Amino acid sequence: MSDTPALPPVSAPNEDSLSGFLFALTAYLLWGFLPVYMKALAHIPPVEVIAHRVVWSVPVALAVLWVIGRTAELRAAFRNPRMLGMGAVTAALISVNWGIYVWAIGSGNALDAALGYYINPLFSIFLGAVLLRERIGRWQAVAIALAVVAVAILTWDAGRLPVVALALTLTWGVYAFLKKWLPIGPNQGFALEVLILLPPALGYMIWLWATGGGHFLEGVAWDNALLIGCGLVTAGPLMIYANGAKRLRLSTIAIMQYIAPTMIFLTAVFWFDEPFSTVKLVAFSLIWAALVVYSLPLLLQSPSKARAG
Repeated sequence: MSDTPALPPVSAPNEDSLSGFLFALTAYLLWGFLPVYMKALAHIPPVEVIAHRVVWSVPVALAVLWVIGRTAELRAAFRNPRMLGMGAVTAALISVNWGIYVWAIGSGNALDAALGYYINPLFSIFLGAVLLRERIGRWQAVAIALAVVAVAILTWDAGRLPVVALALTLTWGVYAFLKKWLPIGPNQGFALEVLILLPPALGYMIWLWATGGGHFLEGVAWDNALLIGCGLVTAGPLMIYANGAKRLRLSTIAIMQYIAPTMIFLTAVFWFDEPFSTVKLVAFSLIWAALVVYSLPLLLQSPSKARAG
């Protein structure tokens, strides 16, 4: 999402387990509550928040790898120029996605963030068709068409494209697509990305401290705690999700991924009091219809067929 991930690779085991469901549910609920956390940091510039997300994610990510005994793979990744290059690209994409998300929440555009993550699975289907020549099924085509109509309605109403929603969709969709080809586990991949981002993040924080423009350690204890906690709220759900995705069918994950944007939507409307016009209701209704059309074949798919596919 900002932070919510795409579906796991097709090679992942397609069998549901209670532990997998609880892991995934925990991750999606944490992502769903993330806007409330980020709203508390709305008075801090997004770039500074992103720098702290990176810096404080590093010890969390390394601690997890140390506990599960996978630090050797991370060291090997740093000795592989191709993997480092791919990691740099995915790190750049995820940092931009985080920045857009943090800005959207803080500036009163949480509804756009919800829209972006609702559209994301449909965009992933489109990417697969364009870049991998994957065949789009009839119902998938209908779902994509409904999403396009929804975006067209929002564009007509606002006089411009829903830039925030589309930027979140594009950056996360491309990130998830490239991440699928990164030959390293999800926990190790996340650690690789934040370690790549660590030097510029630290450099920016040092520059803020030197120029007196930062908020960290400036006397507001609550701000300090929230900024340090960015590491846990960033790395924690991703790593919890990685454990859940391995224990669930693809169809189960496909349905569960709507939990977070639904919580973001409800938070934006009922907690943040963001305006929700009739036009937005029509557009979101089309998106929800698209997701139903997309999800029903997955729900009706038999477990044996899912394991085969």
